[in-house]
Amino acid sequence: MAIQYKVDLLAALKAAGYSSYRLRKEKLLGEATIQRIRQGEPVSWENVSTICKLMACQPGDFLEYVPDKQNQ
Repeated sequence: MAIQYKVDLLAALKAAGYSSYRLRKEKLLGEATIQRIRQGEPVSWENVSTICKLMACQPGDFLEYVPDKQNQ
């Protein structure tokens, strides 16, 4: 995977006051999206935008590009 999370995103959201329960209950992020984040899988740009809004940050604060070892 070329794009990965730099931080534990769910822990960062929780520190910002958004537990996974609150994210689901207030329909900020769906259960499937939360599971994808837990598994380190990419999410849609719409979800990245929502996360940036909730944490008042930029995508580069929690996403990074890591080149695939196969393509070097």
